[in-house]
Amino acid sequence: MSPQTDLDAYEVGYDIPAKPGMAEADVQTPSLVLDLDALERNIVRMGDYARTHGMRHRVHGKMHKSVDVAQLQMRLGGATGVCCQKVSEAEVFARGGIPDILVSNEVRDPAKIDRLARMPRFGARISVCVDDIANVAELSDAAVRHGTELDCLVEMDVGAGRCGVSGADAVVDIARAIDAAPGLCFAGLQAYQGAMQHLDNYSDRKAKVNIAIAMVTEAVAALKAAGLTPELVTGGGTGSYPFESSSGVYNELQCGSYAFMDADYGRILNKDGIRIDQGEWENALFVLTSVMSHANPGVAICDAGLKAQSVDSGLPVIFGRDDVAYLKCSDEHGVIADPHGALKVGDRLRLVPGHCDPTANLHDWYVGLRGGVVECVWPVSARGRGY
Repeated sequence: MSPQTDLDAYEVGYDIPAKPGMAEADVQTPSLVLDLDALERNIVRMGDYARTHGMRHRVHGKMHKSVDVAQLQMRLGGATGVCCQKVSEAEVFARGGIPDILVSNEVRDPAKIDRLARMPRFGARISVCVDDIANVAELSDAAVRHGTELDCLVEMDVGAGRCGVSGADAVVDIARAIDAAPGLCFAGLQAYQGAMQHLDNYSDRKAKVNIAIAMVTEAVAALKAAGLTPELVTGGGTGSYPFESSSGVYNELQCGSYAFMDADYGRILNKDGIRIDQGEWENALFVLTSVMSHANPGVAICDAGLKAQSVDSGLPVIFGRDDVAYLKCSDEHGVIADPHGALKVGDRLRLVPGHCDPTANLHDWYVGLRGGVVECVWPVSARGRGY
């Protein structure tokens, strides 16, 4: 049970989808369920990998938005803390006792900067990314005003084409400004190549990451020459972590989806040409759905549509079944091809969502299952924290 939540105050089917001790067959649908055994194996495996390769692992909180999952990743996988993309997400994890939080994004709105600067009062180490010297003064003024200290990482654009500066000179200029600013501490580099994480082919991903590694290597050398050796060089995701780990320049990973695994990540291939959801990571996150209609031959209708899952990265896959297939969805319904009439009203199916991050953001609760029995119900703590 979540340390934040007294489930006795909630009613199944009204406030929550399940309670500990219930059978999976009695869980309300559609709901977000976790295979706790698979989740724990994924967490331990990544923790062992990071430790063996001398890497820190800062898990991505934007993926699960859950204090409970983050605590599990720290306890079982040795994670050092979390990344967040929003100040509001970071506030949830700080209040939840996570000790090291990186907002792996820029924060420019004055109200958000003010909130960020107050956050170290929760006792957490708070870091943020910077790609503009003007932002350094904004962060410094807020930190001084609140008597706190913020760690700052210079963000490099290493191929994602989003935020970040290009070139070692720009990195050094911003790092110098951070180092000289009251209330701020230069902590290192953010260099995440997000654009290549889902490329199917291993060698294609490697080629893209090699470009990023060359850029980061040049920037680190320039920083050292300027007397600003970075404590952290952070990046790497579920699709690229082997490359950053062997780069000789990165020292921290930011993997997120490995813990849950989704259909879009699952299809990419490892160095042996095997799907990573078969050769490395297990599916641990599912949308549990029920068949609610079978009025037409060959087609079953389930209760998991667009409001239960994100389809931005493709439709879900029905877990463990090759005789039925999820075809399309509307707001509240999913259409399932059932050519052999294998399904009947009331049957339960586990859907592997196309994209785990936004799917988690559609639900209030995770239902943790072990051996077909509900073991825990955890809130999706930072759900909807998009500001």
